[in-house]
Amino acid sequence: MRAVLDIVIIVLDLYVWLLIASAILSWLIAFNVVNTRNQFVSAVAEFLYRITEPLLAPIRNFLPSLGGLDISPIILILLIMFIERVILYYVYPNVI
Repeated sequence: MRAVLDIVIIVLDLYVWLLIASAILSWLIAFNVVNTRNQFVSAVAEFLYRITEPLLAPIRNFLPSLGGLDISPIILILLIMFIERVILYYVYPNVI
């Protein structure tokens, strides 16, 4: 059972890195550092959008409009960190 919890922690950590990559790539696209007409950039952006948007959209719907500032990735990262801590401190020690 601990192996399953270890895999869950690894998947959550990987998702945090995907959220960070998605935020950085969106900044690079917004400031015209990278060109979305490039097929590789377009494919990476589409992948990151499809993987992160299902969890970010409900948070964006819940938050009030802050203009051009999107803090939904930060809130999701904090939520994931909370889930990881609950698993590590409360669930993991009680599993044999």
